Amino acid sequence: MSTVPPGRTITFLLNDLARLARRHFAEGLADAGLELTLGEARALAFARRLPGKRQHELAEYLGVEPMTLVGFLDRLEAAGLVERVADPDDRRAKLVRLTDKAAPVIRIFDELTDRIRKTAFDGFSEDEIERTFALLDTMRANLGGCTR
Repeated sequence: MSTVPPGRTITFLLNDLARLARRHFAEGLADAGLELTLGEARALAFARRLPGKRQHELAEYLGVEPMTLVGFLDRLEAAGLVERVADPDDRRAKLVRLTDKAAPVIRIFDELTDRIRKTAFDGFSEDEIERTFALLDTMRANLGGCTR
C-alpha cells in the first residue's frame, strides 16, 4: 500500500474538478438555450447512461434524495424527455426511460461533454489521458464503486 503525502486531499481535488466541470456544463446548457436546470440535466444524463433503472437507483447514483429526483423527473416528463413505466418485476416501482424527444438534447450533452473533456485534458498526451482514466477507475473500484 502506498503512502499519500500529507496535505494531498483527493476528495477536495475531485470535488473541485466536478464543480468546475458542472459549471462549464451549466454554462453550455444556457448557451444552447436548453431550459433545463443542472439537476434536471444530470437526471437526464444518468437516465441515458443507466437505462431502465428504478427511480430510487437513479437517485442513489445522482447522490440526491428520491423526492429531489421525483421533482426533476416530473419536469423532464412534462417536457416529454423521459417516461416512467411500471417495473414488470414490481408494479409499485417505476423505471425511467428516455423518449425519442430526448435525442437532440442528448446530442447537445455529448457536444458539451466532449468540449469539457478536451478543455480538461488540454496538454495531455494520449497515454496520459488513458493512464488518468485507468487510475481513476482503480480508485473508484478501491472505494467500492461500480466499474462502469
